[in-house]
Amino acid sequence: MKILKDILKNVKAKRIVGKTDIEIRSICFDSREAKPQCIFVAVKGTKTDGHNYIEQCINAGATAIVCDVLPEILIEDITYVFVEDSSFALGIISSNFYDNPSSHIKVIGITGTNGKTTTVNLLHDLFTGLGYKVGLLSTIENKIGNKIIKSTHTTPDSIEINRLLKEMLEQNCSYCFMEVSSHA
Repeated sequence: MKILKDILKNVKAKRIVGKTDIEIRSICFDSREAKPQCIFVAVKGTKTDGHNYIEQCINAGATAIVCDVLPEILIEDITYVFVEDSSFALGIISSNFYDNPSSHIKVIGITGTNGKTTTVNLLHDLFTGLGYKVGLLSTIENKIGNKIIKSTHTTPDSIEINRLLKEMLEQNCSYCFMEVSSHA
C-alpha cells in the first residue's frame, strides 16, 4: 500500500482535485481490474478510450483517477489528477508504486527485427551459468530465477514490467534481460 502523493512524485500534474494523502492499494488502466482503493489511469487506446470507463471504475471502488481529459462532473471524495499525457504518467506512477525497481537492477533491453528471443535467452542462460541471479522478460515466457511465468506480450505494460522487476529484486536478481518490441 502506498500514499497517492508518493505515487505522483515526478508526475507533472496540470491540476489535482481532491486529497493526495489517501492510501492506494493498486494501479490499473484496464477498467475491468478496478477495485477498492485503486488508482485508475484513463489511457486513450487504439480501440477504446479509458476516459469512457471512469465512472465504472469509481463504482468498482477506485479512489483516484489520472486523466488527460477531466470529466464534466467530478465526484466528491474522488481525487482527480489532470495530466498532459496519461499514458506517459502511467509509466512514472507504476515505477513509483513499485519503488522504482529499474533503478536497482541492471536492465538489458534487446530490440530489432529478428533474434530478440534467442538473444535474451542466451544472455539469461550465460549469466545464470556464471552464477548470477537473473530475470527474463520475453515473448515466450518470463523468468525470475528458476520461476517461470507465462508471457502474454513481447513487452509487458508498464505496470507489469515494474511489478516483475520488483519481484526480481525481492529474489535478489541483479540483471534483467528483456525483449523490447519496437512498438513498445
